[in-house]
Parts: sequence; structure tokens; C-alpha cells
Amino acid sequence: MLFKDQLQFVFQHMKKNKLRVTMTILAAMIGCSFLIVLASIGFGIQETLRNDILSQEEVTRIELYGDETLSEKDQEYIESVEHVKVVLNKADLEGLVTTSFEDRKGESTGVIFNTSEREKLPSDLKEGRLPEQANEIVVGYHFGQSLLNDEDKAIIEKKSKEAEQQGTYYDGSEEGYKGDMLNKEISLQFFDNESGKYSEPSNFKIVGILKEPSYDWYIDSSIQFSDALLDKFPNLVTYPSTFIYVDSVENVMPVLDTLKDQNYQVYSQLEQLEEMDLFFLIFKIGLIFIGTIAILIASIGIFNTMTMAVTERTREIGVLKAIGASPSLIQRLFLMESTFIGLLGTVLAVVVSYGISFAANAILPYVVSFALSEEDLSNYEITFSLIPISLVLVAGGISLLVAIVSGWRPARNATKIEVIQALRQEL
Repeated sequence: MLFKDQLQFVFQHMKKNKLRVTMTILAAMIGCSFLIVLASIGFGIQETLRNDILSQEEVTRIELYGDETLSEKDQEYIESVEHVKVVLNKADLEGLVTTSFEDRKGESTGVIFNTSEREKLPSDLKEGRLPEQANEIVVGYHFGQSLLNDEDKAIIEKKSKEAEQQGTYYDGSEEGYKGDMLNKEISLQFFDNESGKYSEPSNFKIVGILKEPSYDWYIDSSIQFSDALLDKFPNLVTYPSTFIYVDSVENVMPVLDTLKDQNYQVYSQLEQLEEMDLFFLIFKIGLIFIGTIAILIASIGIFNTMTMAVTERTREIGVLKAIGASPSLIQRLFLMESTFIGLLGTVLAVVVSYGISFAANAILPYVVSFALSEEDLSNYEITFSLIPISLVLVAGGISLLVAIVSGWRPARNATKIEVIQALRQEL
């Protein structure tokens, strides 16, 4: 029997029992689409977290552990490593820095940077320049918001109580100093750890303002100083740290491995990314396993359909055997039918799954924001469902394999039908 005749034989009988075959295809479609959609949640969450990490400016940064300033020899070695762009020394001031401006006061964290090295990095300033002298500073985007007078404090207290009664939180964004802070003179006091008191006020000039933070929830009221500050205030208590900036994301891990081989205690966010990928690999395998159960349930329908097909075509099988058809041909005819059922179910499942994925990504941000009474999440890059081609291939392969296995036993039984007994069967 030619292959086209085999196809005609299969399609003719599928058409003859189209209602039963259609319902079996729909069952296979539901099982396969359930697997794809379920696993797509894992891919979507992983993509969201991965993009969030990669979108951060710190992704090309390697942090050196330790609370001591990097020695000159170590710094020279690290700078000589291929693809290292900048070695930046940073020091956090102990305690909060108290600010006085006009009738307003505020508290901020203080950070000291090596200005000459920081100039080599992409600018994170909204306006102005980096500090060059001991009495020059750069302030965070929300620095003015942190400067409050008595009237502001009373209003914030009132609004906070009203928000608390409504089950929400007020961040005080409407209060604070609203004028331009650039080039303003302010008075700062530093915490003295020995006496437990603040130093005498000193005047500083704001020469730069940082860009708005990437996260809406982060309030940046920090103050950044030049390393010349330590010449003017040598008794300040600081906690030093070192950051190594690499020229590109692709070179972060090679540089990290090189430094680890030299016994440097270093860390990069990309290590977190690798750990996250391993976790989501296990998570996605678990989701695919659960989804496969749905396909196995659908396989019962395929097995039932093929068993009935063999029973109904007993006489035809006898005729085929009588005219010389081999058992392998008869088995192949029924396996082809079960394969086509699985194939059609898989194709429909892929189409339906992509539709569900698109709808989920379009609608769920509004549903979640409404359910949580939060602001509109549609502006955030959140992927609830993602269907890569690898998932389609895996799910399709599982679906087709289950369909073939489900049809194998009935097809095998068809080869064992006796010719005489089959021809005696009444039509």
C-alpha cells in the first residue's frame, strides 16, 4: 500500500467518526495547552526578574568584601586585570548627617567617593557636576523633600493618620522644600561617635543633583561628598568599601573568576542571576511535570478512541490481511491515526496557549492592581506568561509521544485479529 493510500485510509476513518475524533483532539488540546500555559508562568516570572536585574546599573559592578580600604598594590593589580574599567573606593559615614536650610531641617545618609575615579563612570547626575572640594556636595533627587519645617511636619502627621485609617501609607511627597536646590548653601552637622553628639555646623554648597531613582518607592535624600572631606574632617568614622566596574556585562563573570583565583573576596549580581536560573530550571521542570499529568489524562481518551476504532474495523482488518497486508502495515495505520490526533491537538494547543498568554499579560496587571488596591501595574515591565519556542517543542514532543504510546496497544491488538474470524463478523 502506497503512503498516500495509507493517509487516505486514516483520514477516511477519522472523518467517518469525526465527532468522537474531534472530542479526543479537544481533550489532547486541553492537556497540552494546560502544560504550556502552566510552564509559561515560570518562564514569565524568570524573565521579569532577569530583566529587573539586568536593567540595574550595578549589573557591571563587582563588590569587594571587607571593611578596610584597598591597598595601593591591590588596587594596581585589579586595575591591570583585562576588562576592568574603574576601581571606585566608597566610604559610608557613621550615623546620619543633619541638614539645616532656612527654617527647615532634615537627616540624610552620607557617602564619600573618590571623585577622580567616579568621573570615569557614566554620569548619574540630573544636573550640575561632581564635588571637587571638601565643601561641595551632591544630593539625592528627593533631598528637598526631606527638608521639613514645623508646618510640614504637622501636615505630614495629619495626612499619615488619615492614610492609616484608610489602610494606606503617606510618603510625604507633597511637603518639603520645592525650590531649586542647585548651588544653594546649606549647613551640615556630622555625628561624632566618641562624644555621641553632632559636630559644629559647617557650610556646604550643592553642586549637583542625582537622577530620579529607577524604583518609584525609593526615596533618595542622600548626600555625596568628595574624598577631600576627610582632609577637612579627619576624625569622621567611615565604613569603606570598593566597587570594581567592568566594561560590559559579558566580561563580568570572567573578571570575577580571575579575582577569585587570586583569593579576592568578590561578589556580583550576576552570580545571583545564575542561582536564580538554577532555581527556575527546577521550578519549570516541576511545572512541566504537573502539566504532563493533564496530557496523560487526555491519553485515556486517545486510548479509548483507538480501541473502539480497532473494534469497529475488525472486518476491514481481516480484508487487509486477506489481500496480503503485513502486521506492521496494519499497526502503522492505527499508529498514524493516533499520531494525527496528537498532532492536531498539539497545534491547536499552541495557538490557544499563545492567545491565553497574550491575554494574561494584557489583563492581569489591571486585575492585580485592582485586587491589591495598588497603583496601575501596566506601566511596569511585568511578564506574567512567556512561551519560548523551547517550551513549545518540549510540550509538543511530550504530547505526541503520549499520543503514540496511547495508540500503540490498540494498534498492536489489531495485528492479532484472525482473518477468518474477522471476515465472519457481520457488517
